[in-house]
Amino acid sequence: MRFQMVYRNQWQSVTVPYQTASLNGEFKFPIGISNDFVTFGGEILYDQAGTIAVKGVDVLPAFNYHKSLSDDHNMYLSFGLLAGINQRGFDQSKVTTDNQFDGSNYNGSLPTGERFTKTSYAYVDISTGLSFNEQIGSNANNNMFIGVAMFHVNQSKAISFYSDPALGLMPRYVVSAGFRMSTTNDTYITVQGDYDKQGPHTETIGGLLYTFKLTDAADHATKYSMDVGVLMRFNDAIIPVVKITKDPMSIAFSYDANISQLTPASNGVGGFELGIVYQTFYNNSPSKDATRCPRF
Repeated sequence: MRFQMVYRNQWQSVTVPYQTASLNGEFKFPIGISNDFVTFGGEILYDQAGTIAVKGVDVLPAFNYHKSLSDDHNMYLSFGLLAGINQRGFDQSKVTTDNQFDGSNYNGSLPTGERFTKTSYAYVDISTGLSFNEQIGSNANNNMFIGVAMFHVNQSKAISFYSDPALGLMPRYVVSAGFRMSTTNDTYITVQGDYDKQGPHTETIGGLLYTFKLTDAADHATKYSMDVGVLMRFNDAIIPVVKITKDPMSIAFSYDANISQLTPASNGVGGFELGIVYQTFYNNSPSKDATRCPRF
């Protein structure tokens, strides 16, 4: 089983910070006598943005099926489905518009000129994806993966604070790939990247992590390791990353150093992100789960 918490704070140097927090978890179960697995889980996502406190709460159950393609080593084709309820809202009392400028100053007693029919709405959101991952060589820590996903499959139209029909939520397409290779018995490197596209908007991020053990390999009681590396969100930010792991827990910290055209306003300050992961087995019996498992 695995549980993960992530908190992100961004653009505090520019405006009211954008804050995001998520909590997710998953449980993996074998299917019959084969090497196939299913995972059940879900995510709760909270987001707050801007001066009018636009808030979002997503509750998204998840299901994945992992089909083994080899009896000798890890090779899996995985299908995933994410579907749930999303809710959005804002604080109308914090809305200010140019209609409230009286010619000399801002006058909060003047009407905003906006005719909101509601200050919150909810909609159903469905996403799906497919991935392939395989162990490289005899070392179970060496592996590669590639995945594709489509978010907002149902393109919900209930995403407007106005009475006019919305155009609908545009689907978002994601391609992810990466590999991890041992460099010595105690070190390995991970290279990974993602490409996102939603309508006319795109995002490309990629980078490298170097992992090394902090304790002697013979010391089974204290298995500490550290990851250090850097990623880049093209045309936006350079992202240094540090992660410390002691089974069954790891803590990661990253920071976005802004390099986009917003730099004159942000002074290079982007945002920080904290992640905590707890991963372990929920029984103590010997199990092939320890090695026969998709790795990402």
